Amino acid sequence: MKKLVVLTGAGISAESGLKTFRDSDGLWEGYNIEDVATPEAWQRNPALVQQFYNERRKNVMDAKPNAAHYALAKLEAKYDVTIITQNIDDLHERAGSTNVVHLHGIITRSQSSVNPELTYPIDGWEIGMNEVCELGSPLRAHVVWFGEAVPMIETAARICGRAEIFMLIGSSLAVYPAAGLIGYVNRDVPRYVIDPKIPDINVRGPVIKIQEKATVGVVALVNELLNEQ
Repeated sequence: MKKLVVLTGAGISAESGLKTFRDSDGLWEGYNIEDVATPEAWQRNPALVQQFYNERRKNVMDAKPNAAHYALAKLEAKYDVTIITQNIDDLHERAGSTNVVHLHGIITRSQSSVNPELTYPIDGWEIGMNEVCELGSPLRAHVVWFGEAVPMIETAARICGRAEIFMLIGSSLAVYPAAGLIGYVNRDVPRYVIDPKIPDINVRGPVIKIQEKATVGVVALVNELLNEQ
């Protein structure tokens, strides 16, 4: 099986009703990023940050995978597929994809506020302010905030370096270090870019641009790739 690597961004989840991470006005669900998505915000007002992610988690649990998520899962029938996602939802897994790397964590788990390697499943959609990890420190969302390290980035770079086909879906390539992953793909590997607004891509080698929303462009491309095998 050919190694097919997919990098997904907020655009694929937007069609399931989840707001993109940062809207054109710089806000996320009406909040300044600095107030809800940084370690400093947690230090200043942990109750606000906890409430914000509890609400986002409820939104994720209410959302459903869309046609693009399901199409990517179908690729596993004929390809060795790894999905690298910038998204913190679990829609890829719920659609049936079995090999998903979450660059920025996954909101359906909690983590220790002193050791990010200690993570736990969440019962329901809320983390209470009185809930603590085994070290006694408060639990928070298992999400990488601005100013924190991205622990899976080196793993993702190695995966991209082994790709024989690469797909970029619904990402503006604006958030680093994730935006640099396409540069690790070997220059002779075809790169498919699917988005209504194709981002600027400065790489050598073939780039096939599909200027469509994910539910249209991904479904068409997946059908084409499956018919080739």
